[in-house]
Amino acid sequence: MKKAAKRAAGLHRASLTKFHDLDAALELMYYGWRGMTLSADQYLATLGLSRPHHRILYVVARQPDISIGALIEVLGISKQAVNRPLNLLLQRKLLTSKRSPEQHRSKLLRLTEAGKRIEQRASGHERKVLREAFDRVGPPGAAAWMAVMGVIADNN
Repeated sequence: MKKAAKRAAGLHRASLTKFHDLDAALELMYYGWRGMTLSADQYLATLGLSRPHHRILYVVARQPDISIGALIEVLGISKQAVNRPLNLLLQRKLLTSKRSPEQHRSKLLRLTEAGKRIEQRASGHERKVLREAFDRVGPPGAAAWMAVMGVIADNN
């Protein structure tokens, strides 16, 4: 079987018409993101989870006892957008929710042990892709990527 035939549909970098000199960079962002998250998303799918679930687990792992309001702010999404994935994570006991002692209307989120394992494994898939790419481009390439992504991230 040819190598190209083994690839998942649509993962190759398409020869799309370029309308602007930065279109190639945009395509690399789109395909790069998909390439980085592919293994993690496949793993999550085996559990009935997806990218929004992973984003929530990732943030809560790094900020235990985060309020739902703060989570929404960090993710940059609406309350409606976080509602369904958050409820599923709570139902599956991957997260716990407790009332804030200071603000009784606020709920604080924390990962359970099962939630920690899933977050670590999914993020591990993504770290592996980044590590392999950084190893291939070397420290100057990795530093350049970090600098560009840092500037883009500051647009938030």
